[in-house]
Amino acid sequence: MVDIKDLDTGERPTWCPGCGNYVLLSTLKAVISELELQPENVVVVSGIGCGSKMPHFIKTYGFEGLHGRILPVATGVKLANKNLTVIAVGGDGDGYGIGGNHFIHAARRNIDITYIVQNNSVYGLTKGQYSPTSQKGFVSPTSPFGAIDEPVNPVSLAISSGATYVARAWYMDANHLKELIKNGVKHKGFALIDVLQPCLTFNKINTIEWYTEKIYKLEETEYKPNDKLIAFEKSQEFYPKIPIGLFYKEDGKPTYEDQLPQTEGKQPAEQKIENIDMNLFFKTLK
Repeated sequence: MVDIKDLDTGERPTWCPGCGNYVLLSTLKAVISELELQPENVVVVSGIGCGSKMPHFIKTYGFEGLHGRILPVATGVKLANKNLTVIAVGGDGDGYGIGGNHFIHAARRNIDITYIVQNNSVYGLTKGQYSPTSQKGFVSPTSPFGAIDEPVNPVSLAISSGATYVARAWYMDANHLKELIKNGVKHKGFALIDVLQPCLTFNKINTIEWYTEKIYKLEETEYKPNDKLIAFEKSQEFYPKIPIGLFYKEDGKPTYEDQLPQTEGKQPAEQKIENIDMNLFFKTLK
């Protein structure tokens, strides 16, 4: 078992005091340790954003990519070696805005990736512009008269796109968050954990107090996460109360990588790349 302290890289985050990214960082380390994952078999992929520095602070393999391009990179890693545990981490602007199209297709392909989205309903790194999950009327530098868009519903989008593990977490309930992420990592297929995580600096609407009075756990009701239509209906609920927990889980659906003949046996990343005789190559085109 890997001790949590062994996952420390020695680098120190520079997030704002009280930021939920600190909670998520410690939670991710706890998940890797408790699942007894070997660091050399884990890849943490991120994009651009406050929380997307996560690979710098966890002693596993990591890749910090471009804004909105987390899932293409994570997909490439998984296709190169499907035996790796691939965890993607990014913000709501990165994942649901710039990377929204990638999100839909990664979900429908059911690639075995765990995607954790730090959803603070604002672009925190670039000084508080409104994001795809900002509520209608949200005032920001890019919406001075209030956002006129309807917000994206990540849980509904994931369910309708074909994701086979869809959950929402609240960052202040660290144990609940940890269990949702652990089960998402163990799940065979595309897993989304949408983490409600206020931006204390730039979002003065969706505050800790605002969420605290609205949140309730699905596990404390009679809800069962095995019916897709009921899960979609439940995902529409956000006002006046916000459900958190596991909305939908489907086991046994084939993953994209398991259906590729290239990933049978020796993984592509383990295979030798031979020099190609280009003359021979061009002759085959004639």
